Amino acid sequence: MAAKPDASGAPWYKASPAPLVLISGPEQVLADRALERILLWMRRVSDAIEVTHLDAGTYSSGALMAATSPSLFAEPGVVVVDGAEGMNDEFLADALAYTAAPDSDVVVVIRHAGGNRGKRLLDALRAAKASEYTCPAIKKDAELVQFASAEFERAERPAPARAVRALVDAVGGDVAELTAACQQLISDVDGTINEDVVARYYGTRVNATGFAVADAAVAGKTGEALALVRHALTTGTDPVPLVAALASKLRILAKVGAARGRKLDPVRDLSLAPWQVDRARRELQHWNADSLAQAIEAVAAADADVKGAGRAPHFAVERAVRTVSQLAEGSLAA
Repeated sequence: MAAKPDASGAPWYKASPAPLVLISGPEQVLADRALERILLWMRRVSDAIEVTHLDAGTYSSGALMAATSPSLFAEPGVVVVDGAEGMNDEFLADALAYTAAPDSDVVVVIRHAGGNRGKRLLDALRAAKASEYTCPAIKKDAELVQFASAEFERAERPAPARAVRALVDAVGGDVAELTAACQQLISDVDGTINEDVVARYYGTRVNATGFAVADAAVAGKTGEALALVRHALTTGTDPVPLVAALASKLRILAKVGAARGRKLDPVRDLSLAPWQVDRARRELQHWNADSLAQAIEAVAAADADVKGAGRAPHFAVERAVRTVSQLAEGSLAA
């Protein structure tokens, strides 16, 4: 029934049943996917499987032995233990005893989200050649795009790269939110999930928003940035958040750029998300210290204008966007 255990850690998308399975790592969405794969694999063998869930933190002595008792299973059995990173002493004792002599007719899946708690059990599982599948945190921008693409591939739904990119830009770096967005599009949309579909569902966050304007401006896409800001203004968007988004974008560029010279880690030392740092490093290819300083000054002037210092806030926003875009593309003197 069960696949031969593999003691070396394998990626989550290779998960398959074994008498002992360890799903390790902090990304719970990937851990859920690994468990789904194991259960699907089991259901290929039998239409009905018995699944028992235990919580390692609130575990009562003897529960694991009871759950794995062959007399309970008329069909193939799976025992899923959640929260092993917070296991209590009762679970540790029972799990160590079970690991020493697992039942080959039952699949026991232990999920551990990371940390030092339970290291003794982790070492024992690995020594027993348990199948281990790793679920590392999804933090980098490229990893978010790859994850979203995989969600559509799992559902056998075509989604061009530009549509996936737009969705990640709209939702941001929260994996749970990105998962929910993918599932919404998969369930609600027929056919190809393209850019128009993403814009229809997340249009207020993808098209004429402050962050879309800022993204285009700092990349030196003057025509696109101006078209976006004009559309935003004509459809009633307040100039203040548009300028605020542009200022926020430039602050991140300045932080990441300064971190390089000061040998700082932008994630650890400046509290930026890894995906923000990844993107900022790419965008900084368009910038140097002088042009970035000019852009910050231009946006600061626009900020004052839209908050009452000027008589034409719409013009102030457009002027700031044009200035930032032209500085990024190098058509203004540094």
